[in-house]
Amino acid sequence: MNTTQPLYPLTLRLAGREALVVGGGPVAARRASGLIVADAVVTVVAPEVCSELADLIRSGAVTWLERGYRPGDLDGKWLVHTATGDPRVDEAVLADADAARVWCVDASDHEASTAWVPAVTRRHGVTISVAAGGDPRRATAVRDAVAAALDDGTVEPFAQLPPASARPRRVDFPAGSVALVGGGPGDPDLITVRGRDLLAQADVVVADRLGPRTLLAGLSDRITVIDAGKLPGHHPVPQDEINAILVRYAQAGKRVLRLKGGDPYVLGRGGEELAFCRDAGVPVQVVPGVTSAISAPAVAGIPVTHRGVAAGFTVVTGHDQLAELPGGRDHTVVLLMGVSGLARSAATLAAGTRGDDCPVAIVEDAYGTGERVTVGTLADIGSLAEATGVRSPAVVIVGDVVALGHHAHPQPASASTRPELTLTKGL
Repeated sequence: MNTTQPLYPLTLRLAGREALVVGGGPVAARRASGLIVADAVVTVVAPEVCSELADLIRSGAVTWLERGYRPGDLDGKWLVHTATGDPRVDEAVLADADAARVWCVDASDHEASTAWVPAVTRRHGVTISVAAGGDPRRATAVRDAVAAALDDGTVEPFAQLPPASARPRRVDFPAGSVALVGGGPGDPDLITVRGRDLLAQADVVVADRLGPRTLLAGLSDRITVIDAGKLPGHHPVPQDEINAILVRYAQAGKRVLRLKGGDPYVLGRGGEELAFCRDAGVPVQVVPGVTSAISAPAVAGIPVTHRGVAAGFTVVTGHDQLAELPGGRDHTVVLLMGVSGLARSAATLAAGTRGDDCPVAIVEDAYGTGERVTVGTLADIGSLAEATGVRSPAVVIVGDVVALGHHAHPQPASASTRPELTLTKGL
C-alpha cells in the first residue's frame, strides 16, 4: 500500500451482519475468530480447514462451505476476508468484492486491499487501534508498546491508577498448560490484572458467551479464539468437548486459556475442567473472577448482605433445591440461570416463610449495553418478567435487600455512576 494514500479510520458494527472468510488456514481462522467476537454471521469457504477452524465449525460458530470460492459467495455479505494462500484466488475475490462494493481484506496483498485489520487492544476503558500502512508486525509492535505503557504506569489514563511498583509482576504461563480464568460479569475492566496478563500470553483462548467478549477483539492475530458458546439458541458446546479441546491444544504445546464468565468455580463447571486436565497430565492454574452473583446486584445498588437487613445469602441455579433454602426474606437468595423457570421458582419461595410480598429484582446484562433492572415481588415477578421480555443473561435477587437498591432511592443523573441503567417496576 502507498503509505501516503489518505485513509479513513473506521470501526464497524457487524453484529447480525453476514461476513465471508475465504480460506481454511491459520490466518483465516484468526480472521473468523475476530468476526465471531464481533457477533457477525460468519461463513467460511474452503476445500479444507485447519484444526483451529475445524473447532470453530464444530462449535457452530461458523458455517463451512466445503469447496472452492465462487463469485456468488459474496451475495448479501458486508465484509470479506480472503486468505487462501493462493494469490490468484485472493485476487479474484478482491476483484469481485470491488465490483460488488463489498470491503475486502486481502491477506496476500496489503497494497491492493480495500480494508485492513488494525492491531487492537483495550485498557482501562480505552480502545487503542493501530494501523501501520499494511504492515501487521509494525502495527502489533506499536500496539503492544502502548498497552505495556498503560499497564506499567508510563501512561496513565486515570490519575487514580496505582503506581507501576504496586502492580503485580507478569505471571508465568508455560507452554503446554491451561489457565482457567474468571473474566468477571462482562465489563472488560473487571477482569483481574493476572487474568489480563495471562490472556495476552495465550496461544489459544476458549471463550464462553457470558465472559467479557470485548476483550477478545483486542487479542493479537497469533491467538486462536475458539467460541464455546455460540450455537443456535445459545446452547453451549458440550462440556466433554470443551474438556477435550483444552487438553488437545495443551498437549500440542500451546498455552490454553479458558475464559469464563464470572468466577470459574461459581456454577461455572471450572472444577470439572480442572479435574479433566489434571487426569490427562496437563498443568492447570486457576484465576478467580468477580462473580455475577454479587456484582450484578451491586450494579443496581443492591448489597447481598446488609447490617440489620440480611446477614447471609445463598447462590443457586434456581430449581428443585429452592424449597430447602434456609432463612426467610432476611436471607438473600441469588438465582443464576433462573429466567426460564422464574415463575415456578417464585411460587416455591413464596410458599415458604418469605411470603408472596417479598421484594425481587432482576438484573439483565449487568455492565453490558442492555443493562436493565426489573423489580417486583414474588407474587408478580413471573408475569412482570414475561410482560417486559426479560432475557438471559440475568441474575435474580430475592429478599429485603432489594429495597436498598437504586430503584428505591433515585439519584440525579449527575450523581449516578451508571446513568444508562433502565428500571422497570412492578407493584
